[in-house]
Amino acid sequence: MNIFIHSTDKGIWESIENGPFVPQVKKDDVLVVKPLSDWTEAESKKAKFDWIAKNIITSALSSYDFFRVLKCSSAKEMWGILEVTHEGTNDVERVRKHALIQEYELFRMQKGESICDVKKRFSHIVNHLISLGKSLMKRNSTSRY
Repeated sequence: MNIFIHSTDKGIWESIENGPFVPQVKKDDVLVVKPLSDWTEAESKKAKFDWIAKNIITSALSSYDFFRVLKCSSAKEMWGILEVTHEGTNDVERVRKHALIQEYELFRMQKGESICDVKKRFSHIVNHLISLGKSLMKRNSTSRY
């Protein structure tokens, strides 16, 4: 999803990261929301990125996830809910990483398991560790490989 949104338009991703753009104007040394009728074409385009982002996000969701974000007022809010739902908080990520490291360190072929299944299981562990930012490079190796 992240790759797709970045490839579509940088402004859409900025809307997800920073929240919707709302043009403002200074009145009596205070910033207030600019009336819609006074928006420039560039401001309208920038404000539209949030709607495009919400459309992309909701189009990719299952009905279960769709109902989680249905009441969100911005793409940033939607993304935040989906991020916590699918990736977890920092604590959850840390626990998941430690569990995968232990699984990696204790990895053994199981009785009756085919080599193909072993490779799949090992690749699954390694790929998840990499996605969580864990480097699996061997330290102080004297190997020439």
